[in-house]
Amino acid sequence: MKTIGLIGGMSWKSSIEYYRIVNEKIQNILGESASCKSLMYSVNFAEVEKLQLNDEWGKLNRLMANAAKKLYNGGADIIVLCTNTMHLCSNAIQDAVPIPFLHIADATGEKVAEKELKKVGLLGAKFTMQKDFYKNILKEKYAVETIIPNLEDQEEIHRIIYNELVLGKITSASKEKCISIIHRLQKNEAEGIILGCTEIPLLISQEDVKLPIFDTMTIHAEKAVEIATKS
Repeated sequence: MKTIGLIGGMSWKSSIEYYRIVNEKIQNILGESASCKSLMYSVNFAEVEKLQLNDEWGKLNRLMANAAKKLYNGGADIIVLCTNTMHLCSNAIQDAVPIPFLHIADATGEKVAEKELKKVGLLGAKFTMQKDFYKNILKEKYAVETIIPNLEDQEEIHRIIYNELVLGKITSASKEKCISIIHRLQKNEAEGIILGCTEIPLLISQEDVKLPIFDTMTIHAEKAVEIATKS
């Protein structure tokens, strides 16, 4: 089994879920007493959030690269970044270490392509929805078109993530707002919905909507285990 290096803390609520998922998946594959060989380096999300809001992506690149180096020096064989938005720093991470970096959009794109969907809606932080780093991978590598909510809905999703979900606040009102946004994306011909923030699956699940839901956190974590258990 290879050792998975997890860059966590963005937020720690979803980092806990990554740790749970990789261990449950290993247990399912290898038996009841098995657990995942892993390391986690957790950053201070308050620092990350401030740098995001100030558009200081150079500093964020260095922060993520440093986290990857610490995991590599600790014995990690693969790097997994436990957040969607910070994959804006994926090139800096991959350049910092000589081991594979598993991009969350690649893991997700594979699952979307398996269902033969051609157009999906993307929910996430404003950075994820508005920038092209996620959408380009889905389009160029998996022939999947991505549509995003209108600006008002983007602001609402971003608010729910940063003011509620990263703080562990789960409300029925916010769940209903997200479901309404998904319905609007469906009217715009979305065939499925990517939950492109690792906190959103804490609020929305497949039981809540009829369209296929792609929980990027679970998809990403399980793909890491698949790679870690290959001989």
